[in-house]
Amino acid sequence: MSVLVYIDSINGVAKNAQEAVFYGSKIAAEHGMETIVVTAGNSDNDTLSVLGQYGAKKVIAHNNIELDSQQLTKLVTDVAKENNSSVVIFSQDLTGKAVAPRVAIRLEAGFVSGAIALPSNDFTVKVNAFSGKAYCNMKINSATRVISVSPNSLQPEAGEGTAEVQAESCDLGASRIIVKNKVEQTGEIALPEAELVVSAGRGLKGPENWGIVEDLAKALGAATACSRPVGDAGWRPHHEHVGQTGVAIRPNLYIAAGISGAIQHLAGVNQSKVIVVINTDPEAPFFKAADYGIVGDAFEVLPRLTAAVKAANL
Repeated sequence: MSVLVYIDSINGVAKNAQEAVFYGSKIAAEHGMETIVVTAGNSDNDTLSVLGQYGAKKVIAHNNIELDSQQLTKLVTDVAKENNSSVVIFSQDLTGKAVAPRVAIRLEAGFVSGAIALPSNDFTVKVNAFSGKAYCNMKINSATRVISVSPNSLQPEAGEGTAEVQAESCDLGASRIIVKNKVEQTGEIALPEAELVVSAGRGLKGPENWGIVEDLAKALGAATACSRPVGDAGWRPHHEHVGQTGVAIRPNLYIAAGISGAIQHLAGVNQSKVIVVINTDPEAPFFKAADYGIVGDAFEVLPRLTAAVKAANL
């Protein structure tokens, strides 16, 4: 028996991939199983072998960065059957959201999406409910289980060890999806795995003023984000839009400047561990969800925060 973890390994191994492997290894240790990783990407063996530090015993690597969700489903399903995997783990990223449900159907497995903690011994899994306003404990009763893990739900702990890397070249069939255009995401840090996020809304008054947001983000080593009206207006790229209709994030620190705090925005950020709100309106709804609030002008507060961070050498 084994725990199988799927990760993307295009241009390296991201933090959410490390989290998924660590999550799977904890389950494997609890139930006396080994952890196997299956991946698709272009990372070399040395990069993949480091996953042994997070509990992986073996990495099965398919050297292809063009696989679609249907081909990935076949890859994970076939590897799970070959290795007698009773638990399959995904990160709750774009790939996980597309592939995990398909794999669960093919394996006739129970499926829990968006786990935020390790399962109990009887595979009761804790997840968010009602846009993060409540928690739900879901028990998987089937013999085979598929779980997707929300990014930043647990901190991966690197130990010692090296995973064996095995090449996989099985025929996954031809893709039925035609890619006509690709737009590469800009920015140094991907929002779903960012631990620090600096965000702003229409209170910044225009895209020409975003420099003060980027300056603070750079000083903190944070990702930048925005509210939906900002993305819709074209002030910022749409992949920076966080909220119910954008990206849901769980950073350790979320700084929001000039955002009123509509319920749709809160639904995507209320799992942040610490929320700091900056707004000139003391009655802004966002203050009710904030851990710290600053009633002030973002054009004055953000530069002062940036200067303080630089002075502290954070």
